[in-house]
Amino acid sequence: MKQLVSLLAGGLVAVSVSAQATDITGAGASFPAPVYAKWAEAYKAETGVAMNYQAIGSGGGVKQINTKTVDFGASDDPVSGEQLEKDGLVQFPAVIGGIVPVLNVAGVQPGQLKLDGKLLADIFRGEVKTWNDPAIAAKNPDLELPSTAITIVYRSDSSGTTAAFTSYLAEVSPEFKATVRSGKTVNWPTGLGGRGNAGVAANVAKLKGSLGYVEYAYAKQNELTHAAMVNRAGEVVQPDEKSFAAAAANADWTASPGFGVNLNNQAGDAAWPITSASYILMHKTADKPERSAEVLKFFRWALNNGQQLALELDYVPLPDEVVDLIEASWSQIADASGKPVLGD
Repeated sequence: MKQLVSLLAGGLVAVSVSAQATDITGAGASFPAPVYAKWAEAYKAETGVAMNYQAIGSGGGVKQINTKTVDFGASDDPVSGEQLEKDGLVQFPAVIGGIVPVLNVAGVQPGQLKLDGKLLADIFRGEVKTWNDPAIAAKNPDLELPSTAITIVYRSDSSGTTAAFTSYLAEVSPEFKATVRSGKTVNWPTGLGGRGNAGVAANVAKLKGSLGYVEYAYAKQNELTHAAMVNRAGEVVQPDEKSFAAAAANADWTASPGFGVNLNNQAGDAAWPITSASYILMHKTADKPERSAEVLKFFRWALNNGQQLALELDYVPLPDEVVDLIEASWSQIADASGKPVLGD
């Protein structure tokens, strides 16, 4: 586990290997990087093909696939159907996970602190400034909270995790929507930036009184204290694969081009309120068909054989019926003659 954390902190997923014609490259979201690392290791052991992935943030992933410097890009903020068409891209989800508030407050154990969306938004827009603020104390009467100032830790890079997190806060808080807004990058009114989920996790781990947001696997790997959340149904829920799956249970994956769905603030007693899918981006017309075919073989293996590895890191595999839709969509990815790059 320590080895995985150090790899993620360096931004590179997968063990370095000698270059081969079939090796594939990707870049983008840090949200799914832990599970991509697990998949890459298992896939190479089984097939001999290496998948090398740079966790540089969703904005970087979109940029790199558009400039064709990688075989696939990755983003947690789905690209719109109009933009996909304009850029000649195909998009599909690879995995589902949850974004969690993480904190460093003496005496508070994982899952003890309870927050709701409005309170979380008020903290991140700088209106609630100390841990013993009456608004926090009212939701946590059994906790003895210090008067320590809250240090916000946010993503400094262009981030799909930030896009999903701020989209949730803007949905539940009109004040947050009007002042901070939502997107891959926003103008945070206060705090300290960290690059990637790994950078935020590292800053929260070392800064007493801090509060940040990361994909749940980073909280677990770095032994960070997470907060519980009050969801849309008014229930207090903890982050795990069951609460993430509950958020995705009623998603209509065909409602938007490229499977772009919003899994935040879903109905249901068990649903974790800040849940996101992570997406893969590829060119519809492949300049290097054999490499595009290898990418699709990798994700076909991951979607069908990598579920247990995903669950071990508290990600949620996509339902079988969604996997069938994804694999059907791959026929759009073709060579210059229009022949699909991936055969049966």
